[in-house]
Amino acid sequence: MTSRFSKRKTLLALASAITASALSLSFSTTAFAQNPIIIKFSHVVAADTPKGKAAERFKELAEKATKGRVKVELYPNSTLYKDKEELEALQLGAVQMLAPSLAKFGPLGVKEFEVFDLPYIFPNRDVLHRVTEGPVGASLMGKLEAKGITGLAFWDNGFKVMSSNVPMKVPADLRAKKMRIQSSKVLDAQMRALGANPQVMAFSEVYQALQTGVVDGTENPPSNLYTQKMHEVQKHVTITNHGYLGYAVIVNKKFWDGLPADIRTELTNAMKQSTQYANAIAQIENDNALDAVKKSGKTTVYSLTDKERAEWVKTLTPVQKEMEGRIGKDLIQSVNKEAAALGFK
Repeated sequence: MTSRFSKRKTLLALASAITASALSLSFSTTAFAQNPIIIKFSHVVAADTPKGKAAERFKELAEKATKGRVKVELYPNSTLYKDKEELEALQLGAVQMLAPSLAKFGPLGVKEFEVFDLPYIFPNRDVLHRVTEGPVGASLMGKLEAKGITGLAFWDNGFKVMSSNVPMKVPADLRAKKMRIQSSKVLDAQMRALGANPQVMAFSEVYQALQTGVVDGTENPPSNLYTQKMHEVQKHVTITNHGYLGYAVIVNKKFWDGLPADIRTELTNAMKQSTQYANAIAQIENDNALDAVKKSGKTTVYSLTDKERAEWVKTLTPVQKEMEGRIGKDLIQSVNKEAAALGFK
């Protein structure tokens, strides 16, 4: 009798323990399921630039579409990582999402992305979008997979202007000037073609370098020039529209592949909508920024004559041929074919 009672007591205790464990496990699983997936989205420009506003739009759309299962944390203006640090941070999983400028992928070992840095290769946005939204763009994004990176979208900023403390009407005006560039062999060759001395520097350091005379000038779309207040320390801006500055929105591949399929689908849709928004506002933002620079009275803005522009084109276009061995002759030709298809030679 005692033996039966003891066994029954033991079984009851075991059942109670199993039930408690199951309840605990159920509670833990529920608690885990309620914790949102965090996406740290870092970038180096101001929140009120085209990229900054597009990142805000993605956060809004992603969190709404996933009903709070995803939380996007934005870190603009190099508050988390600077230029040279952010790609390594993404590969290590310290952040999940970036939107670096396309010039950043050359130093990473994907030199083909430097096609976007070539001067005067994109006559206008229509040609540009035939490239970014077509097979060429998809092929370039695919090359990031081997680096542990998944490419999601191309975001526009705009075409670049030159700024310095001397008037710039012809390329010779920049001879011997120290010009800040991103780390890109193409941009280095571009500045040398102008007779300038290229200086690689993190974006977050440019304002102070211009202010103190460490560099004499730089190149930027007007939105970056204005939001970083570079126009306050540059006396002259020339609307050369010589090159394009855009971004690739990328994620850590392991993180992306590990997401639940439904979450990944919602984030993909949110990114598509954000990309449409980003590319729609880019030109408007740059036009407004250029107007603001003019109204500030701190910088003289100069528009090239047709003859002067032809001289800039003649000086810089040979960089395309010079870079064939690095970027790939076929890739450069494929971009020029897209231009030809729209009537540009």
